[in-house]
Amino acid sequence: MLLVLRFIVKTPMRRACDVCGVREAVVYQPHTKRALCLECFVEDVVKRVKREVERWSLIEPGDTVLLALSGGKDGYVLLETMVRIHKASKLIGLNIIEGIRGYNKEEDAKFLVETAKQMGVDVIVTSVKDYTGLSVDEMVREARARRTNISACTYCGISRRRIMNYYARELKVDKLATAHNLDDEAQTAVINILRGDFISLVRQHPLANIVEDPLLVKRVKPLRKIYEWETAAFAKLRGYHLQETECPYIYEQPTLRAKVRRALYAFEAENPGSVLNFLELLDELLLPYAKTTKPLTGLGRCKVCGEPVPPGKDLCKLCELLAGIGLSRPAYASSLKVIRLGAKSWSSA
Repeated sequence: MLLVLRFIVKTPMRRACDVCGVREAVVYQPHTKRALCLECFVEDVVKRVKREVERWSLIEPGDTVLLALSGGKDGYVLLETMVRIHKASKLIGLNIIEGIRGYNKEEDAKFLVETAKQMGVDVIVTSVKDYTGLSVDEMVREARARRTNISACTYCGISRRRIMNYYARELKVDKLATAHNLDDEAQTAVINILRGDFISLVRQHPLANIVEDPLLVKRVKPLRKIYEWETAAFAKLRGYHLQETECPYIYEQPTLRAKVRRALYAFEAENPGSVLNFLELLDELLLPYAKTTKPLTGLGRCKVCGEPVPPGKDLCKLCELLAGIGLSRPAYASSLKVIRLGAKSWSSA
């Protein structure tokens, strides 16, 4: 939330919004050099999300969309912007409780569910432990006991991605929308460039058809041109109930992403708009490759859970990770366990 403090206008002098000229400005956008009132700021974010969605046809008018909602700032912004540009009746929320002590608790999920309900969107709440049999904390403890050099973020990220796709598939939605923001996308792009991974770089493009398999649901990122500080300011100024603590694992292992994040923050502070310009240019440069790159096909099936695996592999990444910490028969694929806190009943039937 410290990101917000740099951009919310704190001067005691009243300053009119640079767009409407009537209401008081509460946010300063460095990349546009504009001071905006709450209404104009929210409208600006919504318009940019809609433009990105329409530009790349991320979501069609009749699509049913599963929204991956963490209960954090990005998730709330994804929820509100999608309700504003898509029919609420075509949206379903999914909140995954990781099982990290003090972080993303069930109490936080209840606030998210209630907020979404007021917008006409039902939210399914589940957990990593429901799906795998272990919470993230338990995975980390088992890994440390075995001196496995795998980060908590790896266990968490792979588990969450699997659960999101599982629910998207079982609920028969058309698209799975995640709340990745501009900073997330730019960091990933820089990492791919530094690693010389051109294929992964191309696959970041919104038009890239990464893989074709009936068990995998198409993912989209409606917030990919919205700065992280903007999602933070949006959520704070709208008064959403946000998690009060950061994940305790985030600073445990200095990663390449953490270093890239710091570098991009510093560069953006000195050159407002540079990160947005970088991603816009990258989209244009990669467009020809995204259109012509053939998707990966002919995927095999994991011998433990039946989920897709790359050709020549016997185990999916999640089963491989869990086997490494002694869980050879995970809980998933036996039944769809859902904690229902919303108004409707969604199931895999």
